[in-house]
Amino acid sequence: MIDVEAIKLRYDSIRPLLDERGRRRFAAAEALSAGWGGIAAVSAATGIARSTIGYGLRELRGTVPDTAALSGVRRKGAGRKPFADRPDARQRSGKACGAATRGDPMSPLKWTSKSLRNLASGLRAMGSSGWL
Repeated sequence: MIDVEAIKLRYDSIRPLLDERGRRRFAAAEALSAGWGGIAAVSAATGIARSTIGYGLRELRGTVPDTAALSGVRRKGAGRKPFADRPDARQRSGKACGAATRGDPMSPLKWTSKSLRNLASGLRAMGSSGWL
């Protein structure tokens, strides 16, 4: 029987010290040590995708070329910016929804009856790329 709580405890204690490659390799090493069903147990304990753990296993076994293994860490701050950090994103999305917005006017929670396709075409009409 695999002790998922022990894996979670070990992962939580070392997570702040690891980068993306380190997390992937830690999860792969835990899955190897757990044996059969290890990938599923480590994925459940850490929240790391099973495909990422599988990639880490391939790295540990040496079946990934060195150039691909070196490209596995992103720079600090890389990736898509959060929605809230983008300038005027809320205003643009509100204009795209238009009169189709529903909900309590005093609540920040709103919803729309427009489809994603219609929202994207509305954003494109405003000069956006279609994605906020």
